[in-house]
Amino acid sequence: MSSLEERDVGVAAAPGSSSAGLGVGAVGVAVEAVAGVAAMQEEVAIRREGPEPDPDEPPKKRVKLPEGEAGKLEERLYSVLCCTVCLDLPKASVYQCTNGHLMCAGCFIHLLADSRLKEEQATCPNCRCEISKNLCCRNLAVEKAVSELPTECTFCLKQFPRSSLERHQKEECQDRYTVTQCKYKRIGCPWQGPFHELPAHESECSHPTKTGTELMGILGEMDQSHRRDMQLYNSIFSLLCYEKIGFTEVQFRPYRTDDFITRLYYETPRFTVLNQTWVLKARVNDSERNPNLSCKRTLSFQLILKSKVNSVLECSFLLLKGPYDDVWIKPVIHHHSFSNDTNETDYVPLPISDSVECNKLLAAKNINLRLFIFQVQK
Repeated sequence: MSSLEERDVGVAAAPGSSSAGLGVGAVGVAVEAVAGVAAMQEEVAIRREGPEPDPDEPPKKRVKLPEGEAGKLEERLYSVLCCTVCLDLPKASVYQCTNGHLMCAGCFIHLLADSRLKEEQATCPNCRCEISKNLCCRNLAVEKAVSELPTECTFCLKQFPRSSLERHQKEECQDRYTVTQCKYKRIGCPWQGPFHELPAHESECSHPTKTGTELMGILGEMDQSHRRDMQLYNSIFSLLCYEKIGFTEVQFRPYRTDDFITRLYYETPRFTVLNQTWVLKARVNDSERNPNLSCKRTLSFQLILKSKVNSVLECSFLLLKGPYDDVWIKPVIHHHSFSNDTNETDYVPLPISDSVECNKLLAAKNINLRLFIFQVQK
């Protein structure tokens, strides 16, 4: 057997044999191929598993996503960061309930105002947990994330981060129309538009061709509006010249009527101004039965004299926003002659701009305003 094996090996290794050369070459190629495949598989496995992280190695930069994938990511972020009530991206403050559900400032205030009108505890629309200004907090991370999301300028249609969009539209955009007005504005032209459309509009503006009678009517309306504003300011300056002037911060507190269907109203504790005792009351939508079902909301108030007086007390008064409040109230002067028989004024509207401002007041625990009273000297 040993001789046969040696002979076979010798035959296989004989250099003159062509078949033996082909066999050795094929075996070598096969071995190299197997080794190459094994090396490739090992490299792929290392790539998949990744090398062991080095704690001293600095963090790697994020791989920039392709443009299509980035767009999809932005769409997904819109759905994740939107308000749970209006399903829109918040424009300012973002509040969250105790379970993390997000609400924009407008919807959050509206929920609190509705709960005040219904005499119910406000709850999160998603998880029904209780919400209030004490229980909910702002989510600064979401606010910053939303501010960096791109949005489109309504004038030039270019993409900008939401945080810089307002400045761009007011100061930088070449197509903005917030400050571009027709040169014939002084004779009543209300046009506002992009700067590049201004020459075309002014060449076709109809106001220069109006008759004198038409222009006098337009100018009369503008003068009347200006006179009303000047009359208000002059009246306030005249009141500041009075000898007896008093003012105080008042706090409206919420109460309920004793009716079968209770109604919300506000009342202040008694306070003293000009050596007299007073009380302020306020009501929502003029005591409408279900003000929570109405989108339009207003507040009206009355001033009540609690002291007894020996003679008629003629006064002017006005309410303004209190310190540290962000509610805008237009000054309106009211007049009343107080006596023991007529110690209450009629309910007069609180001059706030819209229902959003009213919801801010209703959502607060108390309404804090400042009252000025001027005693008219005879």
